[in-house]
Amino acid sequence: MPNNNSTQNPSFRFTFVANVNNQIDFNEIFYNVLAFIPFGIYTSMLKPNWSFLKKIAVLVGVSLLFEGLQLIFAIGASDITDFMGNTLGGIMGVGVYIVFCKLFSTKANKILNVLASIGTICIVALLLLLIYLRISGVIIYKVS
Repeated sequence: MPNNNSTQNPSFRFTFVANVNNQIDFNEIFYNVLAFIPFGIYTSMLKPNWSFLKKIAVLVGVSLLFEGLQLIFAIGASDITDFMGNTLGGIMGVGVYIVFCKLFSTKANKILNVLASIGTICIVALLLLLIYLRISGVIIYKVS
């Protein structure tokens, strides 16, 4: 079993922790959580009558889909911390929706629309920045 917690075959890259230089990369976990909070809010806004568990099941399914696609198409590296971070972020988003509904009953959807839109715009801007940096050569991926 390799020390870096990944499989031997480089075309099948799945790691069990966000491991950089033998240390857990908490920034990556934080960013995954942050990215999925708006998704949890959107899910709750679109399906307010669904049970909490049904909403979580959708969040878990989408997170698994993302990680599976990363694995299949060798885009980045799939790891369990991404899955857990994505799911936790979605759960936090559902929680934010519940709290806002209790605090601002009639105006909750308007407030959350604005906040979720701002969050989504920030995530899209970050992705576009990362794509630009990758294309311009500032970010270089090293395959070991």
